[in-house]
Amino acid sequence: MKCRVCRGPAVVDLRQHNANFCPDHFVKFCRDQVVKAIDEHHMMVEGDRVLVAVSGGKDSLAVWDILVDLGYEADGLCIHLGIGDYSTSSARYARDFAQSRGLTLREVPRADDHGMTVPEAARVTRRVPCSACGTSKRHIFDRVALEGGYDVLVTGHNLDDEAAVLFGNVIRWQTDYIGRQRPVLEAREGFPRKVKPLVRLGEREMAAYCIIRGIDYIVEECPMATGNSHLQFKELLNALEVESPGTKHDFYHGFLRRASTRFAAETDAGADGLGECASCGAPTTAEVCAFCRLVARVANAGGDAQVSITAPGSGAHGG
Repeated sequence: MKCRVCRGPAVVDLRQHNANFCPDHFVKFCRDQVVKAIDEHHMMVEGDRVLVAVSGGKDSLAVWDILVDLGYEADGLCIHLGIGDYSTSSARYARDFAQSRGLTLREVPRADDHGMTVPEAARVTRRVPCSACGTSKRHIFDRVALEGGYDVLVTGHNLDDEAAVLFGNVIRWQTDYIGRQRPVLEAREGFPRKVKPLVRLGEREMAAYCIIRGIDYIVEECPMATGNSHLQFKELLNALEVESPGTKHDFYHGFLRRASTRFAAETDAGADGLGECASCGAPTTAEVCAFCRLVARVANAGGDAQVSITAPGSGAHGG
């Protein structure tokens, strides 16, 4: 197996590209894919202050590594979600990576912030833990990015993630979510610009990138994600990818080219009704945002949350 570029020994084969790469040219391939995504979707420009949401996993550490190598001023953000040893290990990997490269990592400890863990929220709401986790992370990402004066918030969502989420949203025809599934969500009042530079690279490529670059990352899946439909959709798409390489790319990027704009109006219409959360001031379509309602439910159920408010009616959709 020879590298497509230099004809030296190859270590990675990419069936969807019908190509093999040596370590150096595979790293260059990954960086080129990120540059292409950034340019194609106008994600950021030279001089932007970038905040990378870091979990300690391969994707977030890889995209942080690539952006720094491309010359961006990029800091990391790690949130302690209170998922036992998993959260402790995740933070340690993020911290070790930052220290090894002399980068700035901003950490949000749960006890000093909102005082609510994901397991507590899942128990109180009787919903899947990923729901509480997503609500908490989005709220904290937005707040830290805006308070820190960052121009762009980067997440490590890769092609596999985006294809699986799109698959699930299409199955259920959740058109408002479909309309928001873009690699760039523009900044608006109360929200930072959010971008996903890894939308042209899959999980396998990111794992190979980390190994070649010597990036140590947490391999275990989050223990709270067991049974998540997102993982089931990934397995289905992986099976299709084995039989037809390039399926994930064609599905997701075909959607971006041919259909995403058809759902944008529905999402944009919902944004027109945003007001300020009565508790924290974050944008929301309800009197109190989804995050503060979640914190209040945990506090009222006997958790250690730091605020207490009266939850509004359940029919509203918060930010």
